[in-house]
Amino acid sequence: MSAEATNPATSGPVTSGVQRRRGRARLDLRRLGRAALLGPAARDRLPDAIGHVVEAHRAHYPDADLEPLRRAYVLAESSHRGQTRKSGEPYITHPLAVTLILAQLGAEITTLTASLLHDTVEDTDVTLDQVRAEFGDDVCYLVDGVTKLEKVDYGAAAEPETFRKMLVATGNDVRVMSIKLADRLHNMRTLGVMRPEKQARIAKVTRDVLIPLAERLGVQALKTELEDLVFAILHPQEYAEVQALITANAESEGDPLGDIAGEVRGVLREAGIAAEVLIRPRHFVSVHRVHRKRGELRASDYGRLLVLVNEDADCYGVLGELHTCFTPVVSEFKDFIAVPKFNLYQSLHTAVARPDGEVAEVLIRTHQMHQVAEAGVVALRNPYAPPSETSEEPPAGLGPSPGSGGDDERVDPTRPGWLSRLLDWQEAAPDPDTFWSTLREDLAQDREIAVFRPDGGTLGLPAGASCVDAAYAQYGEDAHACIGARVNGRLATLSTVLRDGDTVQLLMGQDATSGPSSEWLDHARTPGARIAIRRWLTTHPTPAPAPAQSGRRPPQQTPVAAPRPEAPDTTSRSAAASAVVDREGASVRLAGCCTPVPPDAITAFAVRGGAVTVHRVGCPGAERMKGVGRAEVGVRWGDTAEFRVTLTAESFGRAHLLADLTEAIALEGVAIISATVEPPTQQRVRHTYTLQLPDAAHLPGLMRAMRAVPGVYDVSRAQHPAAAAH
Repeated sequence: MSAEATNPATSGPVTSGVQRRRGRARLDLRRLGRAALLGPAARDRLPDAIGHVVEAHRAHYPDADLEPLRRAYVLAESSHRGQTRKSGEPYITHPLAVTLILAQLGAEITTLTASLLHDTVEDTDVTLDQVRAEFGDDVCYLVDGVTKLEKVDYGAAAEPETFRKMLVATGNDVRVMSIKLADRLHNMRTLGVMRPEKQARIAKVTRDVLIPLAERLGVQALKTELEDLVFAILHPQEYAEVQALITANAESEGDPLGDIAGEVRGVLREAGIAAEVLIRPRHFVSVHRVHRKRGELRASDYGRLLVLVNEDADCYGVLGELHTCFTPVVSEFKDFIAVPKFNLYQSLHTAVARPDGEVAEVLIRTHQMHQVAEAGVVALRNPYAPPSETSEEPPAGLGPSPGSGGDDERVDPTRPGWLSRLLDWQEAAPDPDTFWSTLREDLAQDREIAVFRPDGGTLGLPAGASCVDAAYAQYGEDAHACIGARVNGRLATLSTVLRDGDTVQLLMGQDATSGPSSEWLDHARTPGARIAIRRWLTTHPTPAPAPAQSGRRPPQQTPVAAPRPEAPDTTSRSAAASAVVDREGASVRLAGCCTPVPPDAITAFAVRGGAVTVHRVGCPGAERMKGVGRAEVGVRWGDTAEFRVTLTAESFGRAHLLADLTEAIALEGVAIISATVEPPTQQRVRHTYTLQLPDAAHLPGLMRAMRAVPGVYDVSRAQHPAAAAH
């Protein structure tokens, strides 16, 4: 298979003036039909009808055992004998065409065997037990998975159930989806025999669901041809315009892309880098996108250069030579080798310009990367069997990317993170309509980011996801108790949009009665998060709407006045009595800006009225007094009598938080002189307490007890501006 531009109205690719990669011929249905009517060959040789399949398979697996393929064809041909397609060809041509598509992509023998048999259980008298007895459990599972998808007729009500089954089957074995995609591609190629309205309906489903799934599985060769076929059916006028542009470019004089390719070959030859430089024509949809983005197209816009090398290091060597000998277009550089896409894709992307202004986009990858870029998971042979259990050697270089580790979803391409998330939320979708609309919306998000957990694990999320999405991705419905997050070490609201590479620590509360607010839906990008939030809100209705802000439901509390009158005279003298100053007869005051307590390092300054004010060393107020020339007074701590301290508790808002904090303080045997709760800002609440402690030893334990209250994320000594009276 190749991703060349293909004209769905003809049996071959559109002619172009630029050089094309040599591809295998399209399957000749008439030849297959004649071969099928002749019946199977003798047992000692392969049937002529599967000659194309054998040739394509041996290109990837020269030493493969083809006996299962022969037996599968014999069973499929005899079972489908007498059946015809709507186009008039023998029905056996369809499974043969599907199998050829997969063979060209590099599928292993189990997938090809199941592909030949994928319609037998549905349309003939063959049973799953027969398939299992003849070909084993793996082939039986794949045939059963595809059969379940085909049993449901397409229609407005049936489509959700069809694709729900598809996801479940794919979650257990991605080869089911591979067969389904190839099946859809061949059906789309022959869709012309159907009524226009049915063509349009099938094309829309292909566009909304199957093409995004092909993208996520990395099967670009299938995806690009499906895009062109859908484009021709749903947008015939735009398709005709693009076709005219491609034809006009093919007939024009000059070949700037070919000239640049020749120059690149010369540069790499002189540098001693063994490389294959090809011209990769854009397919129809790609040309259409570039045309809409740039307006008038240059000759070099109809294709890109593809440079294939042997080793990863050679990719960067090629990049260096190109950027040295040509002018690089910096904005076009992307490194998908160091950071592969979530669908296994690896390549370097760049663009270079010649002095005459011609610009060529360049893709640089190894031969192995190229196979994966074209075939995705199909190129992984049997991804579920260890090497010792299969006789087929995998194509060199396929598998997890170097350096991947932990639970990064790229380590296991057979169960990527996006697929696990789809499987999770599809189980929770309350009805088919919700599932169907959510599936299409999720698949439309074609870019993912990876964020890191504090333990080193990763979460794969769609671009634009917020901390709300991260919470539900990590904790499922337990994320209802999330009260905030730290992003890259800094406190952040749950509405914060995450970027690729961020580190996210989710802060969980312990109040079982609390839950998400309706505003969380405004910040949830993933289907799993939205479905879970809606389900919670449905079962926990609120009498009044919450204020429009992110985070948890606002606390049921208002600014609080002092619970008891403040008595500054007696308590201040008691607290200050433990601070001894080197000035006889002077009254001593502990500064309210920093509220020093034993065993803080302290300093003191004389103020008006003969009094001395004691500050913590380093207090901004003390520094200002030094700056204006105030003389310091010697001071030390005396007896540790009871003293007063002001503490500030920072928290996320929730109901009953003030009561819980007050109770925690009381249990420590500390008296509250005054308490103030500021109105919530961005769902953060600040509590300020002036407290009377029996002695300094109580302070660390008190602060730990306050921090342990659910919702509180920090407790600190108060820092107020120094009084102007000094």
